[in-house]
Amino acid sequence: MIKTIDLCKTYTKFNPPIPPFKKGGIKGGFVYALKSLNLEIKKGEIFGFLGPNGAGKSTTIKLILDIIRPTSGKAHLFNIDVANPESRKKVGYLPENPSFYDYLTAEELLWFAGRTHNIDGDSIAKKTGELLELLDLTEAKSTPLRKYSKGMVQRAGLAHALIHDPDLLILDEPSSGLDPIGRRKVADLLLDLKNKGKTIFFSSHILHDVETICDKVGIIVEGELRFCGKISEVLHQSVQGYEVLVQNVSDENFKEILDKEVNCHREGDTVRLMVGEGDLWQLIEFIKSKNLSLFAVEPKRKTLEGLFLELIKNSKSSS
Repeated sequence: MIKTIDLCKTYTKFNPPIPPFKKGGIKGGFVYALKSLNLEIKKGEIFGFLGPNGAGKSTTIKLILDIIRPTSGKAHLFNIDVANPESRKKVGYLPENPSFYDYLTAEELLWFAGRTHNIDGDSIAKKTGELLELLDLTEAKSTPLRKYSKGMVQRAGLAHALIHDPDLLILDEPSSGLDPIGRRKVADLLLDLKNKGKTIFFSSHILHDVETICDKVGIIVEGELRFCGKISEVLHQSVQGYEVLVQNVSDENFKEILDKEVNCHREGDTVRLMVGEGDLWQLIEFIKSKNLSLFAVEPKRKTLEGLFLELIKNSKSSS
């Protein structure tokens, strides 16, 4: 559905800034917005694209949609080069900050979008009603967009992207400006679309949403793809340690725990301990010998957030 091959985008760097109309040429070389990106998203996948601000997420999306042109490399949609307009006929797109004619109502916006896609009037009317109901915009359907909140504009933009029932959705920060209820509705909608066979590519800063709904994730830092794989590869890596919760711990027992030099935190008569896999059974034997109440043992694995922060930290330390 989406494939990029060594996709690159560079911009000229002026140092000091030189207006183009002045003589003197270009100084300072180039700034890489995207470096040799190779991605492949298959039909029916939800792919989450993560990265800090300025990492290259929006640049990638604009290249895939042929809004801007690459310095080198190729991108394909439906096995068609993105330079060919045919590649975008079955694509729905939501930009990071959607901007519409603000004198239009939501109904008028969707009518305009539907006619742009050559949909007949009856089909537009039916689809408009369904989308406005789905995205909680029915009561505001006759209100001009200029009176909408940011979250409402975002939902109207999502309806705009869906009006022609696309097979591929490309969404740049779809949860931006939404409250927790709105985010949950959008997440449920994306999962429902996946169940209908749609493919979804979206960028986000909200890692919880990505963990909840994505099949695969890509993490981009400073224009380079640092990780790409299944969410399960991140969430089910080898155990990094265990959190042990012990109750009914007296002051004397707590001193004995401290003597064992384990990472622990006390809250009243409850103690949380962090131990490595090799020390777990020894700790459990100690708890049993002291007749303490072992409440829970929970394995601690690397999270998506942990991987994300680790990649950013490594990038800064190597630069």
